[in-house]
Amino acid sequence: MVRVITFGCRINAYESEVIKEKLRAYDNLIVVNTCAVTGEAERQCRQTIRKLKREQPTADIIVTGCSAQINADKLAQMPEVSLVLGNKEKREIEKYVTQIYQNKQCVSDIFQDDDCGDYIITGFESRQKAFVQVQQGCDHRCTYCIVPYARGKNRSVPKEQVVKQIQKLLSAGFDEICLTGIDLCSYKPSFCGLVRYILEQIPALPRLNFGSLDPAMLDDEFVQILADYSNVGSFFHFSIQSGDNQVLKKMGRRHSREKVIDICRKIRAVRPNAKFGADFICGFPSENESAFENTCKLVSEAGLNKLHVFPYSERKGTPAAEWPQLPMEERRRRASVLRNLSEE
Repeated sequence: MVRVITFGCRINAYESEVIKEKLRAYDNLIVVNTCAVTGEAERQCRQTIRKLKREQPTADIIVTGCSAQINADKLAQMPEVSLVLGNKEKREIEKYVTQIYQNKQCVSDIFQDDDCGDYIITGFESRQKAFVQVQQGCDHRCTYCIVPYARGKNRSVPKEQVVKQIQKLLSAGFDEICLTGIDLCSYKPSFCGLVRYILEQIPALPRLNFGSLDPAMLDDEFVQILADYSNVGSFFHFSIQSGDNQVLKKMGRRHSREKVIDICRKIRAVRPNAKFGADFICGFPSENESAFENTCKLVSEAGLNKLHVFPYSERKGTPAAEWPQLPMEERRRRASVLRNLSEE
């Protein structure tokens, strides 16, 4: 049986299930589905590749995912790696398996990718919750983020296909569906329209949840959906990154701290039991002590419950990587302070 190792986001988790189903007939084959959101994530991917080859020295290792998309040459130089595939090629991995000994890497221009694929998975191994991809890519350019260069432009799965995928998973016994995408709220033509369509087409859906949500894209229509449909979950994870407006502007984010507080307040008005998670980056260039204090204050002001905290990681090719940097020890210190605040 093929062995698939997954790093990173929910989209990767969904795509790994596609890979498992497509390569069921293969043996002594390992696929590593990589992440590139931070330099540390890429380092862990390479470390795992070496470890896997030591464990299964005769196995062929295919490396794909975001690190493969943006750093194909570096991964292809690893003696443990048999083949490197880009994110577009990942969707047709069954075609490239036969080329393992013909080409060391097959990575095309991700910005020429115009769709999300149409494969319908039948289930998720070892999971109670099923992820459903509804969107790919990102048209925004946050100054710290490499992901658009790994995932390409914004494109959406047709709503009819989304419903078909959900129905397939429900028939397999899953009772919790989580919509996911690289820039989920930028689903075209409308994220809220998609959510309403799903809930109207599948009224018996036990539970619908969401991956990471962009506060800038959440409005009164989203809040109204929560008031109208009790089978939408009450946990919401936001991509916030900072609680200081000047840092948010420098990051290229499109929301303010006031927007985060406001949307949390409005959601609680219709869902008193709502819980909120959030991503934060600590030690971003230009983040002084006052700005970091604003981030810490936002946790209580917005009533955030569960934080994912990362020290800022320079990504070559992004504007922020060229700016004056805070010492890494200070970034880590701030991340530790914020994590401790989350635990408290």
